[in-house]
Amino acid sequence: MGMTVGQKGSSLAEMNVVPLIDILLVLLIIFMVITPTTPMGLNALVPQPQPPNQANQDQLLNKTIVVQVFSNGKLKINTDEDQTWEGLGPRLETIFGQRADKTAFVKGDDTVFFGDVARAIDIMRAAGIENVGLLTPRMESGQ
Repeated sequence: MGMTVGQKGSSLAEMNVVPLIDILLVLLIIFMVITPTTPMGLNALVPQPQPPNQANQDQLLNKTIVVQVFSNGKLKINTDEDQTWEGLGPRLETIFGQRADKTAFVKGDDTVFFGDVARAIDIMRAAGIENVGLLTPRMESGQ
């Protein structure tokens, strides 16, 4: 009960805390259920810039594949191999055929439409590349 009787003719009021504890436990359970459903970001692979005082390592450069998309519709693989849209998929399949690490990056000009970059990513995924990362000018400069 919420009240206890003391001496004759006087009463001592005590607060009943049982309903407050019940409410507290219900709120605690609600917050525990809601907390894991908070939105999470996407996992992104970002190439790490090379330290400025370290020389280029040819072995590392041979492992990293970057597909460049230009605003005039041309494509390049690692800045030295010109490629067409039709030949990009088969060429990437031959490059990644024997590799265990199937990671590549896409780099686009500032004026390239996103649809062209998305098309390149789609071709790369169809060629069997599991992880496709986006390479931005800020990432290349090391910022």
